[in-house]
Amino acid sequence: LLYSVELRSRRARRLARCYRVIKNKPYPKSRYCRGVPDPKIRIYDAGMKKYSVDAFPACVHLVSFEKEQVSSESLEAGRIAANKYMVKNAGKDAFHLRVRLHPFHVLRINKMLSCAGADRLQQGMRGAFGKPQGVASRISIGQVMLSIRTKDVHATKAVEAFRRAKFKFPGRQQIVQSTNWGFTKFKRDDYVKWKASGRALPDGVNAKVLSHHGLLAKRPVEHIQETAAMEYKRPLH
Repeated sequence: LLYSVELRSRRARRLARCYRVIKNKPYPKSRYCRGVPDPKIRIYDAGMKKYSVDAFPACVHLVSFEKEQVSSESLEAGRIAANKYMVKNAGKDAFHLRVRLHPFHVLRINKMLSCAGADRLQQGMRGAFGKPQGVASRISIGQVMLSIRTKDVHATKAVEAFRRAKFKFPGRQQIVQSTNWGFTKFKRDDYVKWKASGRALPDGVNAKVLSHHGLLAKRPVEHIQETAAMEYKRPLH
């Protein structure tokens, strides 16, 4: 009993496994929910985040296969693990890592006395509301957690980086190699074809495709006879 009491007093926060299950409504930080501690993760983009869309054609995703809550501590640990491996093996200027989850859901705890003999004195109220303890992200099945865009020669290293990052998260995850060009929503073949014809324009880490709409006078002559590249904001494959 004395060892368990010492262990409880030494531990700074409740274990993350207590907050894995998604239940009740989202509880974000607001003017009514004050005193929320800052999330442990403060950096969501690592590596060469300002490199253009053409610099990194390959893309690898870490996809969640479970509906659960992931704490900000887990996100930070996973980001550090993936970033450390990529910097060491691919080079600090050979990738762009992006964390796709943001912890907005506030976790609560009903703190009670944890010294020796407190179990007899204080049992507390069941289902008590509690005070803010930390923050977490709510994720669903098939949602992307982390993404890395890199060169084709480093794609296997990105897969290994995510394999190591998986150990920092609860639940099940799958590593998926994307068929799109970098972080864009366009397939690689389509992007190469549109870029060669002048329809795909770089837009930071993303790209935009010139639409089929508008005045004929404002469209380039070589694009007048072409069919639409997009339909309802989705690429035509």
